[in-house]
Parts: sequence; C-alpha cells; structure tokens
Amino acid sequence: MELTELNKIFDVRLGNKFDANKMKFVENGEINFISRDSKNNGCVGTVTKYGEVEPFKEGLITVSLGGSFLLSSFVQPKKFYTAQNVAVLTPLREMKPSEKIFYCKCISMNRAKYSAFGREANRTLDVLRVPKNLPSWLEEYENKAELEFSKPCSEQPVSLDATRWGSFTYSDLFDIRKGKRLVVSKNSQKGTCPFVSASDKNNGISDYLNILPDQEGNTITVCYNGSIGEAFYQPNPFWATDDINVLYPKFPLTPFIAMLLITLIRKEKFKFNYGRKWYKERMEKSIIRLPVDEAMQPDWDFIEKFIKSLNFSRGIAYHRETEARTIAA
Repeated sequence: MELTELNKIFDVRLGNKFDANKMKFVENGEINFISRDSKNNGCVGTVTKYGEVEPFKEGLITVSLGGSFLLSSFVQPKKFYTAQNVAVLTPLREMKPSEKIFYCKCISMNRAKYSAFGREANRTLDVLRVPKNLPSWLEEYENKAELEFSKPCSEQPVSLDATRWGSFTYSDLFDIRKGKRLVVSKNSQKGTCPFVSASDKNNGISDYLNILPDQEGNTITVCYNGSIGEAFYQPNPFWATDDINVLYPKFPLTPFIAMLLITLIRKEKFKFNYGRKWYKERMEKSIIRLPVDEAMQPDWDFIEKFIKSLNFSRGIAYHRETEARTIAA
C-alpha cells in the first residue's frame, strides 16, 4: 500500500489550547470541549462560547498529541473547542464521513511509534505517514450510510423506570466459566479465531489465531485480572485466556440485552484492583441490579425495547444482519 504524509491530505494545526478550569461548562450546550481522552470522542463536556473565539466547525478531526491516550483520533459531530495538546485536522478535499473515520484509525495505529516515555506527536504529526489511497471496501461501507447507524431501532421512546429494579447474583443469571491459558508468541500462526485476553480495547480481542475456539458465541467476557471489570459481548466462538471469566446466560441473550448488561458490569470495576481480583467464585456471589417485571424477575423484553430506543442501536441491528448473511454465504 502506498503511503503519504498526513499534511498532503489534511491541514494540520494546533487547537485552541484552552484550560478546562477557565471554561464555563453547561449541560446540553452547543459547543463540545475536547481533551486528550480516549472516550466519548474526547469530549469531556459542553461549554459556552469563549469570548469572541469562534469554535471549530463540526466534521473536523481531533488528535491527541500526548498523554496516556496519544494519537486518539475522532471525527467531531458538533462545534468544539480543544484543550492543550490537541491537533485539529481539516481535509484538503471533500471527504466522506467513512473516509475520515478510516484516517482516524490509521493515525491511532501509529501510537507504538511514540511509546518512549515523554515522546509526543506535536512536532511530527503533520508528516505521519498514512495510506495514500483508500481501500476498496470503504466504498461499500459508505453505500450503507443510508441506514443512519446513529438512529435508534425504535422511534418510540422508552423510559428506564428506576423504581422497578431487583437484585440478582451472577450465578442466578449465568453459568460462569474460567478461560484457559494459551502461550502466544510472535511465531504463532495467524488465523480466524478471536483470541480474547485481558484487554480493554477491540472487544477484548488481542489477536486472531489459527486455533479452534474453546468458548461459544453469544456470551459475555469479563476481565477478572488485568483490565478488571472490562466486559464485552462476544457474538462468535472464541478462545479466552485464563484472565477471563466467560458468562454463559441462563436466559435468551440478545446483543441488545447484552449492551445493558456489559454497561452495568463495567460500573462495578471500582470495587476491584490488583489486590482484589474478580475471581470466578467472587463473581458468582456478586450482585447485579436489573429492571424487573411484576413477578420481580428480570424483564428481558423491556430491557431489549429500552436499548432499541437508544441512538446507535440501529448499528447493532445492521451488524447482526450482515453477520447472518456472511455465515449463510
């Protein structure tokens, strides 16, 4: 693949370099404030206009130039200001949303080049080398844009009633199985089996190996060591390391229900650390609170309807349809 310098594709410049403590934060404001974070598109809140300074317009790319989330890159959906050490990229040509997302991923994949302590990207980002030509599959992805992934599956809003919740142990809801140790070296053969380890990124998948899966799909993985409390829905069969607890549901699990469950599971991570791991036996006795029906049992139907009423749930539905067509082929 032919590479080129980033400044041949984008106008690369520093952002506002504003201090967060000097900004006036408001709820549901019109201007996002972008920091060097890896979550929520780098947005840490919304602010009012800063004097006469015009915010950057929506659709531009922000890149973190330092810190723990170096080269975290996002397309910004709203007008924004930036904190210190954040670059703003403006395309030099008309660019589709999928192309911008592609370049965000290309930029973030260069993070390893700056792994040395104290090395930042503020002097070298503009000459970072990225693919000159776009892959052919990107056009196919763009053709699906009419699905508007950001919209909900259901247009009917559903309120999450906080008064009807019940407490359940994990063993009430799941059969919990511990993963198995597998030594992976640089000589391990690549393949198609997802290898789930104690990672907090990429759905917990750190590699794809030429091995047979040892766990079933339509399950939930939870790190009890390493990135403790990180939970992911696994749609396909996989291999899980011995840092992982695999949750096999005792109820009809769907990707929509899984989205609420993994969110609630992640909320528990503050209870655990290096000295207090979330071992299988401890997890089985742990409590999770869920919306319930009149019989005080988990209301799975309501949970699914609630998730389908949220923005981006249409993307989950599209992923399921695409996966089904792929398996059938």
